[in-house]
Amino acid sequence: MKSLAELEAIRKKAQEQISVREGNERMRIVVGMATCGIAAGARPVMNAFLEELKKRNINDVKVTMTGCIGACRLEPIVDVIDSNGKKVTYVKMTPEKAARVVAEHIVNGRVCVDYTIGAEENK
Repeated sequence: MKSLAELEAIRKKAQEQISVREGNERMRIVVGMATCGIAAGARPVMNAFLEELKKRNINDVKVTMTGCIGACRLEPIVDVIDSNGKKVTYVKMTPEKAARVVAEHIVNGRVCVDYTIGAEENK
C-alpha cells in the first residue's frame, strides 16, 4: 500500500464483502472453515459464493462461516438454510459447484441433490 487512495480502495472492497455477508436474510450459506475445511479448499468455495451473489446482485442471502461440522472426509461442506430453518448440506464443494448452487438453489429454489450429503452417502 503506497497511497491513501489504495487504502480507500481496500476499505471499499471490504465493506462490499461485509454487506454481502450481512444482508437481509432470506437464506444463509454457512461454509465449514475449520482446519480440515480450509485444507480441502473451503476458502475458494466461500469466495465463489460471495462473488456469485455479488455478480447476481443478491443482497438478501447471508454468507457466514463456522468451525468443524464433523465430517472431514466430505469437506468442503456448506449448509444452505432458508428462512424457515430448513437446511440442505452440500459436500465436497468446489467454486464451480458453488456457482451452480447459487444459480439453481438460491435463485430458482431447486436443491442440487447430486451435491448433497445424502447423495454422497448413497454412492
